[in-house]
Amino acid sequence: MACQQLRYHSFSSASRLQPQPSGVTIDESFLIENKSTQKRKLLQKRRTLTGQFSMGGHLSPWPTYTSGQTILQNRKPCSDDYRKRVGSCQQHPCRTAKPRYLEELENYLRKELLLLDLGTDSTQELRLQPYREIFEFFIEDFKTYKPLLSSIKNAYEGMLAHQREKIRALEPLKAKLVTVNEDCNERILAMRAEEKHEISLLKKEKMNLLKLIDKKNEEKISLQSEVAKLRKNLAEEYLHYLSERDARKILIADLNELRYQREDMSLAQSPGIWGEDPVKLTLALKMTRQDLTRTQMELNTMKANFGDVVPRRDFEMQEKTNKDLQEQLDTLRASYEEVRKEHEILMQLHMSTLKERDQFFSELQEIQRTSTPRPDWTKCEDVVAGGPERWQMLAEGKNSDQLVDVLLEEIGSGLLREKEFFPGLGYEEAIPAFLRFEGLVENKRPSKKDVVDLLKDAWKERLAEEQKETFPDFFFNFLERRFGPSDAMAWAYTIFENIKIFHSNEVMSQFYAVLMGKRSENVYVTQKETVAQLLKEMTNADSQNEGLLTMEQFNTVLKSTFPLKTEEQIQELMEAGGWHPSSSNADLLNYRSLFMEDEEGQSEPFVQKLWEQYMDEKDEYLQQLKQELGTELYEEVTLPKLRGALMTIDPSLDKQTVNTYVSQAFQLPESELPEDGDEKEEGVVEILQTALERLQVIDIRRVGPREPEPAN
Repeated sequence: MACQQLRYHSFSSASRLQPQPSGVTIDESFLIENKSTQKRKLLQKRRTLTGQFSMGGHLSPWPTYTSGQTILQNRKPCSDDYRKRVGSCQQHPCRTAKPRYLEELENYLRKELLLLDLGTDSTQELRLQPYREIFEFFIEDFKTYKPLLSSIKNAYEGMLAHQREKIRALEPLKAKLVTVNEDCNERILAMRAEEKHEISLLKKEKMNLLKLIDKKNEEKISLQSEVAKLRKNLAEEYLHYLSERDARKILIADLNELRYQREDMSLAQSPGIWGEDPVKLTLALKMTRQDLTRTQMELNTMKANFGDVVPRRDFEMQEKTNKDLQEQLDTLRASYEEVRKEHEILMQLHMSTLKERDQFFSELQEIQRTSTPRPDWTKCEDVVAGGPERWQMLAEGKNSDQLVDVLLEEIGSGLLREKEFFPGLGYEEAIPAFLRFEGLVENKRPSKKDVVDLLKDAWKERLAEEQKETFPDFFFNFLERRFGPSDAMAWAYTIFENIKIFHSNEVMSQFYAVLMGKRSENVYVTQKETVAQLLKEMTNADSQNEGLLTMEQFNTVLKSTFPLKTEEQIQELMEAGGWHPSSSNADLLNYRSLFMEDEEGQSEPFVQKLWEQYMDEKDEYLQQLKQELGTELYEEVTLPKLRGALMTIDPSLDKQTVNTYVSQAFQLPESELPEDGDEKEEGVVEILQTALERLQVIDIRRVGPREPEPAN
C-alpha cells in the first residue's frame, strides 16, 4: 500500500525554486534567469495535473511492470539512437504508458540539456543545474520523504562547495611552481655559464702549460746536445794534450842525446884541457852521470805523478763552464718539477671539474624532467587592464622575476580597488602605532597618482620641520592634520596597503622602507641632497643658462661631484644620461631633463642609476668591513675591533662619523660609548650579522680612498 501511495502522483502544491548555489558564476546565473519562464510554465502544468492518474484513473503500475525500460536515457535528444528508440515506440507502443508528470520532467530535462549543449562555454557545474531543479521538484512533491531528500541534496551540495574551495585553495600553488621553476632555470643558466667560463679558462691554461713544457723540453734537448758537444771537445783536447806531452818527452830525450854527443865530441876534440888529470875527469864524469840519473828519476817521478794534470788556466775555464752548465741544469730541473706539480694539480682540477660537470649535467636532466615549462607572458595581455599595449609597456626590459612583481602589483591593485573595508589589526605591541585599531576601516580608494602626491607632501612637511618625533608618529599626525582625526586611520590603512603593493614605484617603496624602519630617513634626505647638488653643479657649468651641456662638460661635472667613483661608474652614468660610444664630446645634452619625474613619481634612468650605484657602493663597503673583521656572521665582534676595521678600510673617517656608525651597530647612544682605549670597550660585543644589518639601515658610505694618497 505504501508503494502504491508513492506511485500516486500528487500535484497538490507547487514546488518553489531553491536559491542558486554559491559556486554558480555570473554567466550561469544569466542562463538560469533566461530559463525562469519555462519553469513557470512547468509549474502551471503541474498544478493542472493535480489529481490525475495514469492508466485511465487507476493507480499507475508503471514502472513496476516495465522494469526493463529506462526512465531517462543518457543520450542527447538529437542523437540517432534516440530517434530510433522513439520511432520504435511509436510503431510498437508500450503496453504501459509513462505518467504524464514523468514525461513532463523528462521533456523539461531534455530541453535544458539541449540548450546547454548548444552553448560553447557551458561548464560541468552549469550542466548540473537541470538535474538539481528536477531533484527539487521531487523534494517538494514527495512531502513524506522531503526531509530525507533535502538532507541528501544538502550533503551533495556541501561536498561540491568543499571541492570548489579546495580547488580555489590549490590555485596559488601554480604561481609558486612557476616561481620555483624560474629560480631553478636561472640557477641552471648561471651554473652552466660559470662552468663554460671555468672550462675555457682551464683549457687556455692547459694549452699554455703544454706550450711551456714543450719549450722547456726543447731547451733541455739543446742543453744536452751542447753538453755532449763540450764533452767531445774536452776529449779531443785531452788527446791533443796527451800527444803533446809524449812529443815533448821525445823531444827532451832527443835534446839530451844531442847534448851528450856534443859534449863527447868536444871532449874528444880538446884532449889538452883534461889531459893533465884523467882520473879527475873520470870522477867528474861519473858524478855528472849520477846527477843525470837522479834528475832523470825525479823527472820520471814528476811525469808519472803529474802526467795527467792539465794547465790551471784550462782547468779554471773548464770548471767555470761546468759550473754554469750545472746551474742551468739545476734551474731546468726545478722548473720541470714546478711544471710537473702544476700539471698534476691541473689534472686533479680537471678531473674534479669533469665530476662536477657530470653531476651538474645529471641535475640539469633531473630538473628538466621534473620542471614545468616556462610561462607564456603573452597570455597576460588580455587580462591586464589596458590590453596588449599597456602590458608591452609594463613588460619592456624586465626579466621573469620582475614580470611576476608587475603581475602581482596589477592583481593586488585590482583586489585593492574591490575592497570596501580593511580589517583592523588590533592593539598588539608588534603592530605599528599608526595601524593600531580594531574593527573595519573604510578603503578610500585613491588613485596611484593621489597616493604619490600625498607622500610627496608628507616628505616636504617632514623636511621643513624639526624631526622631534618618530617617522610613524609624524605620518599619522600628518594624516590627522590633512584629513581630520575621524578619517586619519582610514587613510593610514589605505596608504599602507597601497605602498605595500607597489614595490616598483620609487616614492612608494622608499616611503614604505622608512615607515617600517628598514631604512633611515637620512638615506632619502642624503640622496635628494646629492641629486640637488649635482643639478646645481651642472647649472653652474652652463654659462649660457640654456639647459645644455656638452658631453665633455657633463663628464667633468660628474668626476668633480663624485671623485670616488670609478671610470666604469662614470661611464654608466653618462650612458644613462644619453651618451653613446659613437657620440662625440661636442654633442649637447639637455641636463635638466635628467632630473624630471612623471606623474607617478618615477625618475629618469639617470637618477635611478645614481640610486643603484649608491646601494651597490654601500653593499661593497659593508662587505669590505666584514672581510677586514675576518669574523663569521654568527660570531661576536667587539667595539674596538669594529672601530679599528672602519678606520682601516676608510682612513679618512673622522671621529664623529665613526662614533655614529658604532652607535648604530651596537644600539648605544653616542654619549654612552666608551672612549678609545678604555677597558670598557672590550665588554661591548654584538653578533656580526646583526651589526651589519643595523648599518645597512643608515646612510653609510666611503668618505675617502682606502689608502691615503701620497703627498706631492
